[in-house]
Amino acid sequence: MDKLKMHSTDNVAGNIEKLMTAFPHCAVEAFDKDGKVCRKLDWDLLRQELSEKLVEGNQERYTLSWPGKREAMLLANSPVAKTLRPCREESVDFDNTKNLYIEGDNLDVLKLLQENYLGKIKMIYIDPPYNTGNDFVYEDDFSEDSESYLKKSNQKDEQGNRLVANTESNGRFHSDWLSMMYPRLKLARSLLTDDGVIFISIDDNEVHNLRKLCDEIFGEENFISSISRMMKSGGAKGNFFTPNIDLILVYTKNIHSTLYFRASITEEQIERYYNKQETTDERKGEIYGEERLYKASLDPRPNQRYWIECPDGSFVIPPGVNFPKKIEHGFKIVPTSEDGVWKWIFERYEEERKKGNIIFKQTTTSALVDSDGNKSKWNIYNKLWLKDQAEKGIVPSNFIEKFENRQSAAELKELGITFDFAKPMNLIKYLLQISITSGDDIILDFFSGSATTAHAVMQLNAEDGGNRRFIIVQLPESCDEKSEAYKAGYKNICEIGKERIRRAGKKIHEELDAKKQNRKAKAEKSRDDLFAVAENAATYSPISNLTLRTASDFGFRVLKLDSSNMEDVYYTPREYKQDHIDAFESNIKPDRSPEDLLFQVMLDWGLDLALPVTVEKVKGKTVFFADGNALAACFDDNVTESVVKAIAGKKPLRVVFRDSSFASDSTKINVEEIFKLLSPSTEVKAI
Repeated sequence: MDKLKMHSTDNVAGNIEKLMTAFPHCAVEAFDKDGKVCRKLDWDLLRQELSEKLVEGNQERYTLSWPGKREAMLLANSPVAKTLRPCREESVDFDNTKNLYIEGDNLDVLKLLQENYLGKIKMIYIDPPYNTGNDFVYEDDFSEDSESYLKKSNQKDEQGNRLVANTESNGRFHSDWLSMMYPRLKLARSLLTDDGVIFISIDDNEVHNLRKLCDEIFGEENFISSISRMMKSGGAKGNFFTPNIDLILVYTKNIHSTLYFRASITEEQIERYYNKQETTDERKGEIYGEERLYKASLDPRPNQRYWIECPDGSFVIPPGVNFPKKIEHGFKIVPTSEDGVWKWIFERYEEERKKGNIIFKQTTTSALVDSDGNKSKWNIYNKLWLKDQAEKGIVPSNFIEKFENRQSAAELKELGITFDFAKPMNLIKYLLQISITSGDDIILDFFSGSATTAHAVMQLNAEDGGNRRFIIVQLPESCDEKSEAYKAGYKNICEIGKERIRRAGKKIHEELDAKKQNRKAKAEKSRDDLFAVAENAATYSPISNLTLRTASDFGFRVLKLDSSNMEDVYYTPREYKQDHIDAFESNIKPDRSPEDLLFQVMLDWGLDLALPVTVEKVKGKTVFFADGNALAACFDDNVTESVVKAIAGKKPLRVVFRDSSFASDSTKINVEEIFKLLSPSTEVKAI
């Protein structure tokens, strides 16, 4: 309920509001006396508007700045004393999977992953809050301890996460949103491989700021494109235009290392363009399409304007103003901005002509001109072989109209899950394809939502036999109690995401098995027919030519963000009391398991958190081995020299013990000497 003002009108505030309305560009975001973001009038800008002369003021420079930027930069670089705790009961195939589902604040998680995945992520896709006034942003604390912040803000959710609605009532401040995005994008960049790419979904509310922010973080030269995606067709919402599209900004870590994007040929393109069949030479029976050798849209480039001799002995060249005086096959001249060019240089043209890939057609509508400058009677085409084009792909468009939001609702409904605002799985799969992810590339999504990215990775692996891995991060944001998801039993978004991966993995696995059985039955019935279908050029469509092998990984390892496993020391020497001594007997929190300790060690040592973990008994003690001998960890009590020697005999690359777990002081002193003698290459540490 709104409160009465209980005071007279503030004329000053009213006048300032009028000035902001008259000079909107002079209204800026700044901190008020309480350190909160508010709208203020930039008096220097206003003075310039009201002056005929140059007004003195701050030095001008091209930059993106906002209240809180320095704090956001500091936050990106500050360490975090937290860990990731494994949760076997919510995982699928915990011991064998390479996929990770991480539950917690993505800023803290990105910091924790820096050592483990620095320069190892091939592709990032995120769908962050759009700052529409109806969604949330993370309100990050820069200086206070967590308890003070909790008492002051009263804005943590039930899981203790920092969320605040950036509503119209507080102006939907751009500064709040930028302060949220800056540290996360900066940390994300360092995780990308040198040729890695990031796709960021956004809409009109913040795309202008996001573009500037990414230019600063990734470098303006590493901007690839802004993709427009058709969200929906039709509709009558909106006052001026119906909002039917959203945007995907695409940046790379290093544009000089990044592979060109390529998309697969669709069935529609095959039907429209690839409608001819070769009847001669060694490619007899193959399907091809025809493309004009001259395209009016090409920029004038050197070595691509030259004479071509036609079957009747005449010569043709693209239209323009600059004609080579010497009329001879292959004779070229550097074009001007007004000259047309062929799509290939002459050497490439000759190569294709000798292969029989050039077609001359007589026409009355040719755009080409002859040696007299008149319209020619010839058009020239080259053959586009379906098989070749399918293998190398085509250049994708920056407008996508085949992945509308309604598809995501259908995808989730098929899995028996209700969730609003998810992106279509096929959209993410398409981005995975065009950015040439393959093999065991790692895909990251740290605004995971309903886990669409995980679903897309599993689906594409099933189709092309890849072993791509996903790491997805999601805050356990509570579901609205009025939502269908909450009524279905999902208390937070993480529960929805994990269940989606379980059901999607099972469904994809069952579909693959069914297709394998169907193919096997057909092969037994007519093996010759099967090979004939496989060799038919028309099956080079990526849709009909699926690789029917069982993908190896439909599981995921759940890790949950939590405070450090180590006890906090918060007493000064003067405050020590007798009853504190028992508490300091162990430096490990009492509710933490040996496996919790193992994963914090893996984090600290920069190891892949998806490494396979086995457990062995060594001289009666429990020892964890990560990836064979990459790491050996023993956290049991009363570790004797015989145990240490037995572990050293396995020659692990790294070994860790609890500092308080040794049977005697002499054993603790001799550990390093034992390893120097039996396994000198082992790195020894204690917690």
